[in-house]
Parts: sequence; structure tokens; C-alpha cells
Amino acid sequence: MTTWTLHPKLAADTVPIGDLALSRVLLANDANYPWVILVPRRPGLTELIDLDANEQVKLLGEIDAAARALKRITACDKLNIAALGNAVPQLHVHVIARRHSDAAWPKPIWGAAPPTAYEKSARDGLIATLKRGLNIA
Repeated sequence: MTTWTLHPKLAADTVPIGDLALSRVLLANDANYPWVILVPRRPGLTELIDLDANEQVKLLGEIDAAARALKRITACDKLNIAALGNAVPQLHVHVIARRHSDAAWPKPIWGAAPPTAYEKSARDGLIATLKRGLNIA
């Protein structure tokens, strides 16, 4: 049995928020779009169908919690939720808060604007608010 580890690309592009029952929750380090990523902490997963039925339900509940928290915190116009995995094969789910005024609207965010790192205080404040919203210690 292999041990779960976070893909290096996800580790490089995100800041950890904490862990839910199944998933590691990460903040994408791109202030253009408030954006969390959930990564189930199970080794070798690439597709949603790699999770058993109970874990799929658990992941959906965690996606729901993350989406609701992000919407409440950002008052966004739209949520984008996707599990793409074209650039990073490890199963992960993006939950992205979108605004009609963002750099990519109405198109997908990828490649629309260069990533802009958060200022430390803004990043830390958002992480603290997300932790409270997701009941992460």
C-alpha cells in the first residue's frame, strides 16, 4: 500500500487550509479568483470513479461545504466546480468563485490572466475565514 502525498504541482501552486474527513483543502495562490481545491487523501486516485461509492458521497458533501463557504464569504456571481486533471493527474476538485467583473468572465479562468499571488494579510484572512466556514481547526 502506498502512502498518500500531495502532487508537487498542487503543493507549489497552493497554500494549505486544512483537512476535512476525506480531503485536504487548499487555497490556490491566485488572488484573481478566490479558489479552493479539494484533494482526497487516498493514494493513486486519478478519477472520481476511483473512489468507492461511500467516498464519492463523502467527497460530494465536502465539495458542497466548500462551495457554500466560498459563496458566502465572497458573495460571488457564479461558482465553477470541476475535476479536470489534465495538467495534474492526481484527483482534485476545483471550487472557484467567479464574478462578472473578473479577468476571464465568462470564459474559463485558465490562461486568461497571469496568476497574482495574494498579499500575506489578505491570504491569511481568507484562510482563517474559510477554516471557520468549513469547521477546520
